[in-house]
Amino acid sequence: MSDEQIRRHFQVIRQQIAARLGEDAARWGEVDAALEDLQVIYEQMQTSLETIEEVEAELFQRQQYYQDLFQFFPIASLITDANGLMLDANQAITQLLNVPHSYLINKPLAVFVAEKDRPSFRTHLNRLSQSEGIQTWHTRLCPRDSEPILTEFQVAIARDIEGRIERLRIGVYNLSQSQAALASLVARTSVASQLPQPLDGLQVLVVDDDMDVREFVTMVLETHGIGVRTVASAAAALEELERFRPDVLISDLRMPGEDGYSLIRRIREREAEQGGHLPAAAITAYLDEDKAKAIAAGFEAHLHKLVQPSEWVRMVAQLARQASSPE
Repeated sequence: MSDEQIRRHFQVIRQQIAARLGEDAARWGEVDAALEDLQVIYEQMQTSLETIEEVEAELFQRQQYYQDLFQFFPIASLITDANGLMLDANQAITQLLNVPHSYLINKPLAVFVAEKDRPSFRTHLNRLSQSEGIQTWHTRLCPRDSEPILTEFQVAIARDIEGRIERLRIGVYNLSQSQAALASLVARTSVASQLPQPLDGLQVLVVDDDMDVREFVTMVLETHGIGVRTVASAAAALEELERFRPDVLISDLRMPGEDGYSLIRRIREREAEQGGHLPAAAITAYLDEDKAKAIAAGFEAHLHKLVQPSEWVRMVAQLARQASSPE
């Protein structure tokens, strides 16, 4: 209901009540005041509902973005519960195991572990409750209608507020030395060789309130020898910069509290007082994010989060090269 419809609706109610009360002015004044308060409350509720609808639409957009990011991520990836029951799987793992996506959901990952490796696999799972950080182990998986392959699991642990394991994010790397794997390695090496400068030793600080994005960027950059530190807020980034001097900063634009625009302005103000310059790139999940606004705020580059992984690497390399080039 529009604001104009609301006003008309309450006007009709006033007219009907006035007709019933007749000349009782005292009672009409009280009723009219109550109706005025009710109308204000109703309009506030309407505004709140509209805000909720906008928030829900934005949350849906973000959820869809991260789901697409997970599904099309080039590294075979799984999400399981603490016992290894598969909750979600991306396209790369379905191709690796040679099964449909629907066949994996709500099935134990152990089904695809080679029989001789299952005791070790279960031991690793049981130890995760006492572990911190990324855990890595090797196991053989058995794709459908194919020979077992040697894989490396990299397991990130997500816990609830009480510290219990809520889910596991598992990256699965095929270590078999097949011709396809070698060809892929050669291709990645070729791409890396075309980048503006050697990347080993570069240090990047990534600022994003979403853990999935931080993990994604970390995996992409570390594959090319780039060191990565991550923080979840602008405040944490400023604290980290007191202790750590990265070669490049990558920051999300939309974050709760202080956003990326404010962060880069504060960094540039600090540099104006203390000297130095930190090359910085803005990242966004929104197609309509204003690139010109980001550049004006102090960023040198602007990148959408759904670009190819090679674009992340190329952007970092180019920013680092610009910083090291003489003016």
